[in-house]
Amino acid sequence: MARTHILGYPRMGAKRELKFSLEAFWKGELSAESLQTTGQTLRAGHWKKQQNAGLSFVTAGDFSFYDHVLDHSVLFGAAPGRFGLQGRPLNENDYFSLARGNAAQPAMEMTKWFDTNYHFIVPELDADTVFSLTPQDYLKQLDEALAAGFEVKPVLLGPVSYLYLGKSKNADKLDFLDALAGQYAVLLNELQRRKITWLQIDEPILALDLDESWLNAFDQAYSRFKTERPKLLLTTYFDSVARYQDRIAALPVDGIHLDLVRAPEQLETWLATLPEEWVLSAGVIDGRNIWRNDLDKSLALLAPLAEKLGERLWIAPSCSLLHTPVTLAHETLLDSDMKSWLAFADEKLEELRILAKALDHGAQSVADELAVSRAAINSRAGSGRVHSQTVKARLAALDQINENRAAVFPERQAHHHARLNLPLLPTSTIGSFPQTAEIRASRAAFKKGDISPEQYDADMKQHIQYAIRQQEQLGLDVLVHGEAERNDMVEYFGEQLAGYVFTQNGWVQSYGSRCVKPPVIYGDVYRPSPMTVDIIRYAQSLTGKPVKGMLTGPVTMLQWSFVRDDQPRETTALQLALAIRDEVDDLQKAGIAVIQIDEPAFREGLPLQRANWAHYLAWAVRAFKLASSIAGNSTQIHTHMCYSEFNDILQAIAKMDADVITIETSRSRMELLDGFGKFSYPNEIGPGIYDIHSPRIPSVAEMEQLMRRAMAVIPVERLWINPDCGLKTRGWPETRAALQNMVDTARNLRSIASSEKIKNHIYSA
Repeated sequence: MARTHILGYPRMGAKRELKFSLEAFWKGELSAESLQTTGQTLRAGHWKKQQNAGLSFVTAGDFSFYDHVLDHSVLFGAAPGRFGLQGRPLNENDYFSLARGNAAQPAMEMTKWFDTNYHFIVPELDADTVFSLTPQDYLKQLDEALAAGFEVKPVLLGPVSYLYLGKSKNADKLDFLDALAGQYAVLLNELQRRKITWLQIDEPILALDLDESWLNAFDQAYSRFKTERPKLLLTTYFDSVARYQDRIAALPVDGIHLDLVRAPEQLETWLATLPEEWVLSAGVIDGRNIWRNDLDKSLALLAPLAEKLGERLWIAPSCSLLHTPVTLAHETLLDSDMKSWLAFADEKLEELRILAKALDHGAQSVADELAVSRAAINSRAGSGRVHSQTVKARLAALDQINENRAAVFPERQAHHHARLNLPLLPTSTIGSFPQTAEIRASRAAFKKGDISPEQYDADMKQHIQYAIRQQEQLGLDVLVHGEAERNDMVEYFGEQLAGYVFTQNGWVQSYGSRCVKPPVIYGDVYRPSPMTVDIIRYAQSLTGKPVKGMLTGPVTMLQWSFVRDDQPRETTALQLALAIRDEVDDLQKAGIAVIQIDEPAFREGLPLQRANWAHYLAWAVRAFKLASSIAGNSTQIHTHMCYSEFNDILQAIAKMDADVITIETSRSRMELLDGFGKFSYPNEIGPGIYDIHSPRIPSVAEMEQLMRRAMAVIPVERLWINPDCGLKTRGWPETRAALQNMVDTARNLRSIASSEKIKNHIYSA
């Protein structure tokens, strides 16, 4: 009998209950006890759903109030010393201060979880870090599930992946391994005392390129786990781990989970060499996308596995369902065909049930369910909604388009200086301003039909006018319209492009309480009409300063959508690029001098294994250039990238040939700029000098220090001053205060530069 399980379940709730409880707690409107009750209620519901789907285990320990990696830092007593929280359990305010910062300390660094749009809090280690197991919160979740009578499979992030994902300023991360593994061993013993039979231990870094020291770290750490523990299911996902098969098979674990959606080719290697006592967890249901599983295809794969492995075969999604929405049950606006093509987390649980029953009792036992699945798969494959001959013809003619800008950057830069007349160290923001309660209320009323399109347009123009006036009063140099009319930087454009469809409640967690609702690319993409021209033209009419046209780039549109899986991602990216190219052309024809094409997701699209990078970078750069190369020499093209490590892809970024790139650097204290300096990045750069993800307002002195570090590696005449990211999630009071400090920083540094003492100030930083 095949066993079924999941690697994790979405945390937020079907109606984002956790999001709203968290934000109420942060505002002081909800008690800690009530917040804990929200968590307990959600967890109980998640486990009940897994039980109702007939899963062999419910997965516990996957729930988090902010981030599971942060939870492991707390679990093992590794809160950074600068917060002064050592030696005691953390309360809710302590915990959130690590993720969000406080008046005294900036937040811990946050970055992308592998190549997803989820963000984790980076472990912050130093020579003084001492691991000390603090398991109360973790064990509380397990005890809740055990007390409810569930068969519980806890999950932990493994010690090697935890250290690898961390940062250490003054010590080798592997120097911490023995101490950390010892604390894991104590926890594993505690799980055994609770009669836990299986523990899921995630080591996702096995999908990466690892050197020998990190491979040896697995031997060192797992040698501590040979006795007095539950059975261990070593969990891998996001790519193949076949090349490390010999090393993994020698570890003292009891099974392996493989992602057979993203790396089906690894199955053959593992089947030939799987230790005879190990279980094989086959990740055959896509945990990162929302398309219905082809159950016939999955059964064709699983049936011979079941015959060979028997009870040693487990069936699961490819990865945690954290990356999918909760349920289709509340999607009342999707037509029946479209809805039949999709499967969210709850529907994936049902797919597991069907697959297991088919294996255990024969396909005839689920004949009706298989017929429904087959009809949906065939309906999608043959639908006329999916294909556009016009789009296909335009793609076929790409060789007739010059995908490079008309002039090289120095020539374009001279045109920009003449047209824009900006000061040294020009200031700007990334795009969005606070989405106030009034903005959200107006949008909600418009979507419900309670106000007319004319009234909604008037409301949005009022908010845009306010944003322009605020920026003028602050003294910013290049303005933005504030994006009041945009609910999300991808959804807003997707709503205006053919080939997209939208859900009502298809929310997934991005970080903390922030959720995004990715649009669904189901067919060929094209732009029926201009998307932003009227609103940007209006904003520009309000001021004599340049206002940026704000667009989302093709790679980010791709990465932050649920993408069709019936053609290469590259093809869809080029379709998106053509749509954005048309918008760039219309904006510049409307007199817009500065156009920003955001690509915050550019790096996260990289394959996890370097051998596959060149192909991705080639088409990703091509897509950006296709979108931007229509711009004339006097049109300044900006791009924005956030949460990124750039040093290993700087050559590709330079090939994008954006006139100005703005990047997220404040949490890393300008570390990211070192690579730009060594590479001699040729165009202009705006390093973010304050962290918009925290409500903390940085001082002028702090911002000046960061800019001086930037000026030490980048010529001052090629630097801009800006925040890390958009200001959508912040409030106006903190936004004004932080931006005023930012503008004052620019003025101070200009004064220093004009007095020709800048080098002394730079190198004294």
